Amino acid sequence: MSKEVVGVLLLALGGFLVGGVYSAWKTAKFMAVVLGIAAVLAIGGAIFWFVS
Repeated sequence: MSKEVVGVLLLALGGFLVGGVYSAWKTAKFMAVVLGIAAVLAIGGAIFWFVS
């Protein structure tokens, strides 16, 4: 698997998790915060993957 594919998949996962945060915010704030942390980690990992 090439370096770019992994980075794009991490960005896609981050976007998916951000969508989960948006949809869960009104009903389950704690779960939305957990999803937000996971989204930040995925997007940060993608950025780190592209830079390294």
